[in-house]
Amino acid sequence: MQIFKTAFLMTALTILLMLIGNWLGGEAGIVIALAFAVVMNFSAYFFSDKIALKTYNAQPATRAELPNVYRILEGLTGRENLPMPKVYVIPTDSPNAFATGRNPQHASVAVTRGILTLLTDEELEGVLSHELGHVRNRDILISSIAATLAGAIMLIARMAGWAALFGGYGGRDNDREGGALGAIALMIVAPLAATMIQLAISRSREYAADASGAHWTGNPQALARALEKLDAYARQRPMLGTPATAHLFIIAPRTRSLFANLFSTHPPIPARVHRLLGRDSSQG
Repeated sequence: MQIFKTAFLMTALTILLMLIGNWLGGEAGIVIALAFAVVMNFSAYFFSDKIALKTYNAQPATRAELPNVYRILEGLTGRENLPMPKVYVIPTDSPNAFATGRNPQHASVAVTRGILTLLTDEELEGVLSHELGHVRNRDILISSIAATLAGAIMLIARMAGWAALFGGYGGRDNDREGGALGAIALMIVAPLAATMIQLAISRSREYAADASGAHWTGNPQALARALEKLDAYARQRPMLGTPATAHLFIIAPRTRSLFANLFSTHPPIPARVHRLLGRDSSQG
């Protein structure tokens, strides 16, 4: 299923780019768009994890720097027969974490500096088991590719819109006004399309990763407490993320995108806690 979803996303991007290329430049535009799509698809498959990590200035962390994280991950991966992921730290006090990579053999787990000081070891284990749930369920490839492609869609939409506004593109002269209006519409529709791509793959994945993590640790209460803590603290000190990568995190960061804020890529925390515990709060 994940292979099908990955192929679908890459095909969808290729078709979208070719339509935009035809819209803006006719047959020549299609050729340029196709070449760009090939480069984007290659980059999305092989480098999407590096792009995501670079976006948040994630730095490789050694065992000496994050001994608890290494200890917990080694225990979980040994128990579940998973390769040890690379470990990164994001230099922000806002608590959060995400996993990325194209398969379990090339996985990375990134944690923020803030999550390390906020959570107990038991709660941190719950969070890391959730992230490894994404790795075991092979969500990380589709999530990383979706982040890269969604970013590409938004970038292309902005470029097309501004180019049309300033007369840089368009077909025949008598079509230029229509092309400009179409490109402006693209600036509105494309970010929405990118968000819908993320929504289509994100919500059920979070529930599945929560369930996997709770099963592996045998301690759903700790993960539920962690989610509630992360949610409460994120309201006080929100992490600013990009709309294209918001779905990667265990708690959705705040973005400046209207679409991303209207259409959340994560289920509500109370709903996730209820699924984990069968009741509305870890304090109940």
